[in-house]
Amino acid sequence: MIDNPSAIRFTKLTKSYAGRPVLCGVDLCVDVGAAVGLVGINDASKTTLIKCLLDFCAPDGGTIHVFGRDHALPAARSGLAYVPERFSPPHYLRGREFLEFMHGLSGDLLDTDAALRMLDELRLDRDVLDRPVRQLSKGMTQKLGLAGCFLAKRALYILDEPMSGLDPASRIAVKSVLTRLHQKEGHTLFFTSHVLADVEELCSSLAVLDTGRIRFFGAPGDLCARHGESNLERAFMRCINAD
Repeated sequence: MIDNPSAIRFTKLTKSYAGRPVLCGVDLCVDVGAAVGLVGINDASKTTLIKCLLDFCAPDGGTIHVFGRDHALPAARSGLAYVPERFSPPHYLRGREFLEFMHGLSGDLLDTDAALRMLDELRLDRDVLDRPVRQLSKGMTQKLGLAGCFLAKRALYILDEPMSGLDPASRIAVKSVLTRLHQKEGHTLFFTSHVLADVEELCSSLAVLDTGRIRFFGAPGDLCARHGESNLERAFMRCINAD
């Protein structure tokens, strides 16, 4: 345990695949209660960074701490919930069984009333509880995964492209839930997104990951000011092309 821990701290993190560096000394700190968006082009190694954080793959060097604990310790990950980019629950489970299973992994019982309220917030029909996952559309499956994640009531939510496959109405609903979790309930958010408008709307800070390095970390407005742009997308492009 370290003094005054942050929610997540990457220090000099390195990772290579087949001799090709994909993370090159990443330093990044996500404060408790912050909402941080991790942005970058395809193949910027955003998902690799998250996989290292979750101990799905081992970094070659550096350290990761979650709430002050080494990330490899199960206790470090007990305070977080995660939804991957390619979320695919067991196809043979019904929606209710999936939510019950996810709660059972941590020794909790599913609160059906809370689950119904969450489905309503996410604009997901309640009958999803009685339908097999294999019958659900991509967007419905994604929202079911998010429901399971948010119902876990963890201090930290790690989300890899959380709005992948969602229609505009569903995107608005998910952003509303994320805003409540962060601004009203004080949860920490760390998520990746290719939609910079979502990051600008939801996040107090963004981290630009490019060619395995953090090119910028700070408020979205500060990135625009640094590059003399009023548009975040143009500022992002100038940032990754600066070298």
